[in-house]
Amino acid sequence: MATASVAFKSREDHRKQLELEEARKAGLAPAEVDEDGKEINPHIPQYMSSAPWYLNAERPSLKHQRKWKSDPNYTKSWYDRGAKIFQAEKYRKGACENCGAMTHDAKSCMERPRKKGAKWTNMHIAPDEKIETFELDYDGKRDRWNGYDASTYARVIERYEARDEARRKYLKEQQLKKLEEKNSKNEGEGEGEGEGGEISDEEDDDDALKVDEAKVDESKQMDFAKVEKRVRTTGGGSTGTVRNLRIREDTAKYLLNLDVNSAYYDPKTRSMREDPLPDADPNEKFYEGDNQYRMSGQALEFKQLNIHAWEAFDKGQDIHMQAAPSQAELLFKNYKVIKEKLKSKTKDTIMEKYGNAATEEEIPMELLLGQSERQVEYDRAGRIIKGMETSLPKSKYEEDVFINNHTSVWGSWWKDHQWGYKCCKQTIRNSYCTGASGIEAAEAATDLMKSNIARKASSDDAPAPAQEKKHVTWGTDVPEDLILDEKLLTEALKKEEEKRREEKDERKRKYNVRWNDEVTAEEMEAYRMKRVHHDDPMKDFLN
Repeated sequence: MATASVAFKSREDHRKQLELEEARKAGLAPAEVDEDGKEINPHIPQYMSSAPWYLNAERPSLKHQRKWKSDPNYTKSWYDRGAKIFQAEKYRKGACENCGAMTHDAKSCMERPRKKGAKWTNMHIAPDEKIETFELDYDGKRDRWNGYDASTYARVIERYEARDEARRKYLKEQQLKKLEEKNSKNEGEGEGEGEGGEISDEEDDDDALKVDEAKVDESKQMDFAKVEKRVRTTGGGSTGTVRNLRIREDTAKYLLNLDVNSAYYDPKTRSMREDPLPDADPNEKFYEGDNQYRMSGQALEFKQLNIHAWEAFDKGQDIHMQAAPSQAELLFKNYKVIKEKLKSKTKDTIMEKYGNAATEEEIPMELLLGQSERQVEYDRAGRIIKGMETSLPKSKYEEDVFINNHTSVWGSWWKDHQWGYKCCKQTIRNSYCTGASGIEAAEAATDLMKSNIARKASSDDAPAPAQEKKHVTWGTDVPEDLILDEKLLTEALKKEEEKRREEKDERKRKYNVRWNDEVTAEEMEAYRMKRVHHDDPMKDFLN
């Protein structure tokens, strides 16, 4: 057991202390007591309960009480977003073909695809990104806020502060506006009515007090129809308050008409949409069903507001009826104002262009019949003798425009289901005008074509006799004086048979073989007669 060094007065005291310790170890002396009065066991090391001076007392001393698997290589840092390390001036081998950076390839390049990449232009080389690898511990891998920059939340705070500032400014302007209106009203009501003004101020104060008293009375009477229920507690539920705001003197909806086939009443929602008494006098009825509230008053306006919010959201506007109802209502009011302005503007434009037959005066008969005081004289041929010719209204299409030297427009001539030009009688739209000579040439070509057709038709009636040509068996033209010798033909047939035998058995083939390139008519006929016709169905029965 570790004991602290103690200064003794004499050797005798030191000897007595040693004897006492030996007696305690042997169990012959009482045990030693610590400062708290607890017995000290000499077999247990004291550093487990109180750490020695050479150990760090702030940290646990036992191995199982500290993180003995902690790795000093683990880090809590994060990636340096957007950091660049090197900017190259020309393209390097193995770099991205699009931007020229060495840290990624063209497939994983996040830059916009260029028309010509940096590999070919050797310009605008992108800098290399800083690539880092971290070895995170168990907590670091599961830390969802790892790498979060807290300074980015300042933008959210600034946005809310700006909104609050705008709201305070608006409220202050409204208060100042109300004060100005009140001051101007007091000044305008009469400076000579001093006493009356004091009385009105006192009445305003009294009205304000009455309003406050009414609010207090309402708050006291909030529990006028409270029903206590116990729901979901150990004794049957938590105490909750259910308020029933229906006036008890009113007749229930389901009692207005006791007929089974009358309007349906939903007990869960306490609603009856149809009219329970449709045949009754409308002046005597006080309830006509819930549908009358749905299609009248503010319910209809609220329905239109919802529809407008949905349609505006579908068209891309940031509007939500439940999230920002005031904004939605303001936008709906602005929409109605703009719609009315646009409607009136469209009406004025139509009235200005076409007039209003309901409000304008009747048109004079002279204008209706097209009469005027202008006098024009014509001769018998219809030519103008005196006066100005009436100008025809111009069309929005081009008229009397002659192209390619033509003197008439396209479509001025028609023949054989084809349109053309009258000046040259051509049926091709983009052709050049040939004038009278072109017309004569076209007529001559037409006459020649007709004569050729007639001549061909007459020649087809009496066909010439076809001359039969005598062909040799091998398919060439046969001269008239060709005569085959029977002896030579027999010898040629024998030679052909020997030749075929040699082809079947190559052992009978001689060493020195001579070939004669000249082929006679008899040899050709013998070859044809001995040749195997593969298409012949009787070839297996030959020879």
